[in-house]
Amino acid sequence: MSDNELGLFLRTRREAVTPADVGLPTGPRRRTPGLRRAELATLAGVSIEYVTRLEQGRDRHPSAPVLSALADALRLTPSERIHLHRLTKGGEGGFSCTGGTPPGRTVRPTVRALLDRLEPAPAVLLNRLSEALAWTDGYDRLARPIGLLDPCDGGPPNLTHFVFADSRARTAFPDWDRVADDHVAALKNGPFRADRHIATLADQLTITAGAAFTERVRTLPGLPRPNGVLRLVHPEEGELRLAFETLELPADDEQLLMVHLPADAAASAALDRLAGRRSGALRAVSG
Repeated sequence: MSDNELGLFLRTRREAVTPADVGLPTGPRRRTPGLRRAELATLAGVSIEYVTRLEQGRDRHPSAPVLSALADALRLTPSERIHLHRLTKGGEGGFSCTGGTPPGRTVRPTVRALLDRLEPAPAVLLNRLSEALAWTDGYDRLARPIGLLDPCDGGPPNLTHFVFADSRARTAFPDWDRVADDHVAALKNGPFRADRHIATLADQLTITAGAAFTERVRTLPGLPRPNGVLRLVHPEEGELRLAFETLELPADDEQLLMVHLPADAAASAALDRLAGRRSGALRAVSG
């Protein structure tokens, strides 16, 4: 992982909480976005010096009661609490959940059968390197003309590599900055550089993409959006709005399933045309 992920996470969460969120008055002269360190310290029942040490990386092993108090003060969601706990364990070094194993590329038959049942919805199975391992025909019709399914360095397609290293990506994703943020957050949602396979990909992207990648590594916590709306420009159908959901498989698989559905009637009709199906085969969902 990068040098001070715990401090980065605490700081970004602190800056995302407003005084009003936690029942504090909002003064007229606030230079700091969100909460001040002193305010967080008061809410969590710790000293401001301790909050400073945590954010600066001079203390990376807070106790469980302190973690719980900080999580409560910052109004963390369940997934953010899990991430906070993971960061404190990662700071100890010497242990990685992946155990140095290569990213899984084997797709279980039941997972393939699940993909078959998802037709005609665009769905893709990814491993922890964001390599595309299997996908529906609906995803193939959507992604292949864009270039998302081109092989990467002789291996499987890699979505993160496409986003940062392929010149077509900024045309394909009108909200490229947000997409890039999500891909970096996904890479960091775990051991990051402690995983030599992810570290190799990160080194490649550091060279290929430069600051567009490295600044995100430096400033973004490892919390990708599990769902939302993606804008994608298809060469035949133009801009589409797609609602997506990310479903994690069991830990032994180290894979996740990303399913896309039309977010409006125009996207629904476009996906039907690409599939050669009657109108309404994929109904729009609210994004």
